[in-house]
Amino acid sequence: MRLLAVLLVLLGVVTAPASAGPRHQVGYDRYSLTVDGQRVLLWAGEFHYFRLPSPDLWRDVLEKIRAAGFNGVSLYFHWGYHSPAPGVYDFTGVRDIDRLLRLADELGLYVVARPGPYINAETTGGGFPAWLKTVPGRARSSDPGYTRAYREWLDRVNPILARHQVSRGGSVIAYNVENEYAVNVDPEYVVDLQDRARAAGVDVPIVHNNCCGGYLANWSSGRGAVQIPGVDDYPVGFDCRAPDAWGEAEGVTRRLREDAPVYAAEYQAGAIDLHDAGYGACRDLTGPDYMKVFHKTNLVTSGATMFGYYMTFGGTSWGWLPQPNDVYTSYDYGAAITESRGLTPKYDEFKRQGYFAATVAPLTKTDASDAPAPADPAVATRARANPDTGTQFVLVRHADHRSSADVATTLDWATPDGRYRVPVRVRGRDAKVLLAGYDLGGQRLVWSTSELLTHTDDGGRDVAVLYGRAGEQGSAVLRYASAPTVRVLAGDVRSSYADGDLRLDYPHTGLARVLVSGGGRRPALLLLGTDEEAAKFWRLPTSAGPVLVRGTALARSAEVRGDRLHLRADTAEAGDVEVFAPVSRLSVGGRAVPARRTPAGSLVAHLAGPAPVRLPEPGPWGYRPEQPGAGTGWTTADKTTTESPIKPRDLPVLYADEYGHHNGAVRYRGEFTATGAETTVTLNAITGRRGIYLVWLNGRYLGSAAGGTEADAEPVNPDAGRGEFAVPPGLLVPGAPATLSVLVENMGHNDDWTADDTRFKQPRGLIGATVAGAGPVTWRISGSRGMDERGPLNTGGLHGELSGWHLPGAGGDWRRPPSRVEPGVSWYRTTFALDLPRDHDVSLALRFAPARGYRALVFVNGWNVGQYLGDLSPQRDFVLPNGVLGRHNALTLAVIATEPVTPGPVELVALGNHRTGGF
Repeated sequence: MRLLAVLLVLLGVVTAPASAGPRHQVGYDRYSLTVDGQRVLLWAGEFHYFRLPSPDLWRDVLEKIRAAGFNGVSLYFHWGYHSPAPGVYDFTGVRDIDRLLRLADELGLYVVARPGPYINAETTGGGFPAWLKTVPGRARSSDPGYTRAYREWLDRVNPILARHQVSRGGSVIAYNVENEYAVNVDPEYVVDLQDRARAAGVDVPIVHNNCCGGYLANWSSGRGAVQIPGVDDYPVGFDCRAPDAWGEAEGVTRRLREDAPVYAAEYQAGAIDLHDAGYGACRDLTGPDYMKVFHKTNLVTSGATMFGYYMTFGGTSWGWLPQPNDVYTSYDYGAAITESRGLTPKYDEFKRQGYFAATVAPLTKTDASDAPAPADPAVATRARANPDTGTQFVLVRHADHRSSADVATTLDWATPDGRYRVPVRVRGRDAKVLLAGYDLGGQRLVWSTSELLTHTDDGGRDVAVLYGRAGEQGSAVLRYASAPTVRVLAGDVRSSYADGDLRLDYPHTGLARVLVSGGGRRPALLLLGTDEEAAKFWRLPTSAGPVLVRGTALARSAEVRGDRLHLRADTAEAGDVEVFAPVSRLSVGGRAVPARRTPAGSLVAHLAGPAPVRLPEPGPWGYRPEQPGAGTGWTTADKTTTESPIKPRDLPVLYADEYGHHNGAVRYRGEFTATGAETTVTLNAITGRRGIYLVWLNGRYLGSAAGGTEADAEPVNPDAGRGEFAVPPGLLVPGAPATLSVLVENMGHNDDWTADDTRFKQPRGLIGATVAGAGPVTWRISGSRGMDERGPLNTGGLHGELSGWHLPGAGGDWRRPPSRVEPGVSWYRTTFALDLPRDHDVSLALRFAPARGYRALVFVNGWNVGQYLGDLSPQRDFVLPNGVLGRHNALTLAVIATEPVTPGPVELVALGNHRTGGF
């Protein structure tokens, strides 16, 4: 019975129960989405479940996204990840999207569901299954062959998404059709995608992400138009080598329809590493300064209320998941949350902006308004106002957004509560969103030159956090009917009262604390700090309303039960935690902790830091070589036709995909009868960037060459992967059989950016082979078999992979490694045990010493977690996710050497260590 159930799931027959939460009505107008008539500012971070092959860690990442102030996630669903062959679909284990969507609903995160069929995302084939390369008909069109294929996918995934909609008590608030569909557009295809979704029960708004600053009418009007068209924008591009070189574009999202919200569907929150600068440099390019200037400019100037930030967590393109020409194994993306799930200064800036967006409800409905005039034209201002409340949002930044000058000036600001001359300063690359005319709980904020982080109701008093850059002066004016009592608990704060205005002036230094009472309003605690101090706060929802937590490395969740706050939090070091909540007792991680009351009315307790971690050294190593002609399941390569638009010059067709070998290495065996006149072996292979092939003749190594890539030419240069290899004199005996062995390591499949098949259906493997002076050659091929228990992208066609040498229980003849290995494939294997402290989250990686002359596939407990590429990639650390790792572990390396080498050492390293409240 259990086997039958598994087979039904693989065939896409079994469905999970619908979401059990209360049902809601999703709507929209020109300002925003609405849920049951209440306006929603959708602040979504991009997360790819398929780049984190450990469902237990999905909660960790989603909790971190939520803790940064996001109320939504944008999720691609990867067709090729779920489908190893036509008609076969897997939604179990690391592919259990039903579990993923239930988790999003549990955490209160809206989902923008993006099932493609094409997604790009720098994944192999842009998310298409590799078997689609042999299907007749142009992909991303209404051609019948492609239509049958994509309908098969949508008929599996759409029902899952439909039953998780907000309208059915779930989390899906919008459905994205296709992806960046900007050229060779087929309206009938777009219409069918939407009709297919509606037929499956999708009733939330259908959206699209127009690409690259393009504003195509077919997505906003006419046949094929979606309800809410959105735009992708990556305003500083992807040259991480020059992190300070911002261009002229401001990255402002434009309105596409008057009856729909402005939607920044993919707004740049990181960058792919196109030039191998390393993802640290990409994090610099798109760091906090960039986020302050570009994200805030877009927020105020565009009036957008729907945002998707790409990426918030990038993760790992493990196995054969990466698209070869743009990325390598790591898909860290320079994101706010690192590949090893660590938090960065970018995360702090997301939190500062996200908490503001989550707190200030008037932001969900604004119109452009007159901005206060700066006295110095080097400063620029832009403004929006809520037409119902009058609340103003004023952007203040340099007129030239690229400037890093230090300019102090004043604004002539006509606020809803009066006209003021307001001092402002823009120092370095910075931008501020200033508020005026805002009802801050029970207070009235007239204006402030500090930015608002958030505010909460703490048992009948308002607690507000305002912040600014360290060293800058700040001022805030609040309205009272009579002079209130001001008590400065900490910091240098001066107060004055006149004509109903309480004015506070202070430097942004550390964290000042000010109690205000009387004046006709309820009490308020104002916390005035620097950017860095603001980042120490966490805003957590509870049944009693939001509470503030300060001082932990992460605060995951909080719950008020009676007079006690139950907190789940992580610590990176020992220190104090401070809680602003209407409670008198505190528990952290399920344990009561002693807490004392402060003059500010908060609770403070001391928390322990993490215990030290001791990691084993990998080794001793076992060794096992592959023979040059090794392989299993040889098939005669005798095809004469191909669906690829790139046709071979000579037959037979040797393309690997034509014989069902879609991922990783593929081996060829060319057999002929020697004439003795053979002089040169000429081969040509297309592999994708960083791909290679190695050649042997009768067991003699002839050399290696780089495979061709899509980037070499458009149209494809047929000689891009050409290699010529001299036949050694006397190697071949006239009349004797001869064998030419070729190992081609393919690096994945191209995307389909241009929707014309010349990219996606570009061949992999050999595209040409001749032996000068030889007679007829008979070709055989051996490669990947499609799918092991870890999915269709885990393994390629190395003999060791086909024989299971990468698996934890692999037996056989493992011997002591030689001091040097010859060109070809060598396998190394060791085991190690981990004894990590309980209640800790320790992120581990395998670190390679810099080397050249070889590459290595990294297998942990049978999972291909990535490929070390020597000097062809900057990546040295390969993240080993918890869930893939266990207490007892098998580490296997498949080393592919192009010259005699001694592989360098590897070590286990900890990239993060936190005492955790659990996830």
